[in-house]
Amino acid sequence: MALRAVLFDAVGTLFELREPVGVCYSRAAAARGVTLSGARLEDAFARYLRAADPAPGAPGGPEALPENERAWWRGVVRGTFRSADATLRFPDFEALFADLWDHFGKPAAWRLREGVAVGLDSLASADLGIAIVSNFDHRLPALLEGLGLLAKLECVVLPSSCGARKPDPLPFRAALDALEVPAADCVYVGNDPALDLDAARATGIAAVDVEALDFGPELGATIQAAATLAVR
Repeated sequence: MALRAVLFDAVGTLFELREPVGVCYSRAAAARGVTLSGARLEDAFARYLRAADPAPGAPGGPEALPENERAWWRGVVRGTFRSADATLRFPDFEALFADLWDHFGKPAAWRLREGVAVGLDSLASADLGIAIVSNFDHRLPALLEGLGLLAKLECVVLPSSCGARKPDPLPFRAALDALEVPAADCVYVGNDPALDLDAARATGIAAVDVEALDFGPELGATIQAAATLAVR
């Protein structure tokens, strides 16, 4: 493989939450006068997501997607609390949702995987293209900037920018087009077997599970070695 570019997923690959979702939901609820344990809400969140409709596409075109994304997350928050306790009533649910939307949209709620910044710098020093292909919502670029990553990337492909979500091949192709690199010279790094690894491979891109990597100054060589093993 003549490695020329590396594509990354975002959440779970380059960065992660500082606190579990349930803890964040519990604290926000307490501030609005409702007491529920973080563990109970964590379980409810996981159960609701497993049964929820897929995150929104782009009916009405990509320009409509940001509001569709916010509305989808509003449904997730409401569904999580109802799953935890169907008798709950909030005096102002919209205020609670706004609190959570704002919290998860701030860089302070997240932390980088160890070695990520050094690893991305090493890829850039090796003249490799770097991009993110993520199903995260339209808040991602601001998060990346706050986490110190945005300037290290050549492009960020989101559902709101291309009108499709992984595992659709369109986001991967959009990144390849932006980098002007063929699929055969690119590797995708992610954490989800279906949305990341299988989806990238279906587009002709070698894929590597992030758990097989150590971020740091030798990241490019590590990715290339892992990709070579993955396609044998």
